[in-house]
Amino acid sequence: MHQERRQSRILLTGWFGFPDGEATAGDVLALRRIEEVLRRAGLDYDIAWSPGFRPGALHLDDVAPERYGLLVFVCGPLHGPRIEELHRRFAHCVRIAVGTSVIDPGSAAVTGFDHVIARDAPAVAPALDLATHAPAPAARPVVGVVLTHGQHEYGRARRHDVVAKEVTGWLHGKDCARLELETRLDIHDWRLCATPAQLQSVLVRLDLVVTDRLHGLVLALRAGTPALAVDPVEGGAKVTAQARACDWPALVPAERLDAAELDRWWQWCLTSGRAAARRIRDEFAEGAGRDGAEELVAALRRGRAG
Repeated sequence: MHQERRQSRILLTGWFGFPDGEATAGDVLALRRIEEVLRRAGLDYDIAWSPGFRPGALHLDDVAPERYGLLVFVCGPLHGPRIEELHRRFAHCVRIAVGTSVIDPGSAAVTGFDHVIARDAPAVAPALDLATHAPAPAARPVVGVVLTHGQHEYGRARRHDVVAKEVTGWLHGKDCARLELETRLDIHDWRLCATPAQLQSVLVRLDLVVTDRLHGLVLALRAGTPALAVDPVEGGAKVTAQARACDWPALVPAERLDAAELDRWWQWCLTSGRAAARRIRDEFAEGAGRDGAEELVAALRRGRAG
């Protein structure tokens, strides 16, 4: 009977399976490592997720425990009533913990497992975390997001709130790494850059900037990073004017803001737009174009002469 139980179906879960738990990048990579070795061994398994993280997946609270003979708890610390309840609910299963931290070896959360393959435990040499050997995922675009909810000087022509909602909702569906950035500098808030050089150092490392700010567009191009710009003012205002001055085509007016238009410029920015942004960066560095500074000097001289 014991041998038959060990050959039955496997359920994988972890803290990412509890409704009030959380899924971390390390936990999910640890799970991927376990999936890899189980597939290689020809072992079937299911995964129980938290409904908040995977709404359409199998959820731990909805699982029929009798369908499984083995329960594998992946990653995280072994402690607390949630894990103790798991032992009671799956009492008929062989229960194994792998890649976990053991804080108190005598706790019911730990002793309830038939076998614990710990990454760290008292008086035991630590093992590598499971995430270290997880399959390497393909790189995703790294996207800086620079949006504003201000600029009330535009009055009834403002579409800033609508633009922010549409753009962030669209970005939520993109398979990319998103960084929310601010052009505002602050010497007191550690989360913000204190100098333009610090912000520039971030922008040069991005694949793309999505912005509805004039300086989000300009600073991205100055860094040689393509910018998908949205003008949040109906009829076009300073973002549109600056895109024209920079000869930058990836601009979406507030009136034509939709997913298809954003997708079109997203694809262009991540392909042809890369070279276009670098060309504009080089032109800026060479001093090409008119920015008004020289005209200021001439105006000052005329003023002094007058």
